[in-house]
Amino acid sequence: MNTQLVDAAAKVIPDMPILINMVSKRVRQLNAGSRPMVEVHPSMDTRDVALAEIAAGKVIVKKVEPVEVV
Repeated sequence: MNTQLVDAAAKVIPDMPILINMVSKRVRQLNAGSRPMVEVHPSMDTRDVALAEIAAGKVIVKKVEPVEVV
């Protein structure tokens, strides 16, 4: 995993648990056949692609409002 990509993605998503979850979900999508949204270099693995997409603002978090359970 490229530490420069981790640092760049962490600037966009500073909350590390959220960043980890985003990378994990995007890696699963890429492994299932989703096309990368950034230029992929031969040395990049799916984690690097996911981090590059997040750093480029191609993958975002959809904020969900909490629901009160009665």
